[in-house]
Amino acid sequence: MSQTRHVPVMLQRCLDLLAPALEAPGPQAPVVVDCTLGLGGHSEALLASFPSVRLIGLDRDKEALRLSGERLAPYGDRATLVHAVYDELPEVLDRLGIAKVQGVLFDLGVSSMQLDEADRGFAYAQDAPLDMRMDQTTGIGAAEVLNTYPPGELVRILRAYGEEKQAKRIVSAIVREREKEPFSNSARLVELIRDSLPQAAKRTGGNPAKRTFQALRIEVNGELSVLERAIPAAVQSLAVGGRIAVLSYHSLEDRLVKQVFAAGAATTAPPGLPVVPERYQPRLKLLTRGAELPTEEEVAENRRAAPARLRGAQRIREEER
Repeated sequence: MSQTRHVPVMLQRCLDLLAPALEAPGPQAPVVVDCTLGLGGHSEALLASFPSVRLIGLDRDKEALRLSGERLAPYGDRATLVHAVYDELPEVLDRLGIAKVQGVLFDLGVSSMQLDEADRGFAYAQDAPLDMRMDQTTGIGAAEVLNTYPPGELVRILRAYGEEKQAKRIVSAIVREREKEPFSNSARLVELIRDSLPQAAKRTGGNPAKRTFQALRIEVNGELSVLERAIPAAVQSLAVGGRIAVLSYHSLEDRLVKQVFAAGAATTAPPGLPVVPERYQPRLKLLTRGAELPTEEEVAENRRAAPARLRGAQRIREEER
């Protein structure tokens, strides 16, 4: 996929959500962090739309950093790109000497580039080595998970991360097959999943391997545990008036984001106080009613936008020390 064809998901809505914080006058240039740089589509639009903004872009994938670096080169030193996982945001800002930021954007899930590079093993539609690491310099790949995890642990992963109802059936087949020969490529796994599912389960919800691949990807990259740390850290890094926008692609991510935002937007006062002291007041204001969905036009333009859920929040108060 060429960079020109890459269409960032819900781009205009993300820009609109962040705009009030990035356009507000201040003594210094506003800082916005793109925590999931990918091919740089959202970042390029942020730099083009807000000429005074300084952008920090994070990605754990070195190839993504290289490609987006080329794309963002015209913006010179307004863009600082960092090889990091997004839960490392506090350390990155600390190293750069930035105390607070005005905007944070997360576009979770797999980047278009990773899906389109056949040899990464993310896509179940083409045969490839079962890797699925977003940062190929570290950690274990999906094949190792399949070949070495105990059956009970594989069932837990498929149920928790893939919401796969047929987890036990699939894992029984995996365990049986891996004893004959370890897994190395995606086509064999896709075929095994197809063969192990009952007819009724194959008729619903697209490719029957989708949920298993999602579960393996989340496990390999530690996505949910990283996100559990990253969203609160991002909220913490916002200046008062700063805004955060998060695009999720499955219910597990969205639920996590919703919980962090809801907790920040709630009072922490003990029940029954006639007047709520400042330290118990909400720290966040929700900017979206529930999760916003892409329009039909957006899905027609980019089918990968279909499962997207967007939530936004604004920092309205400092933490009490």
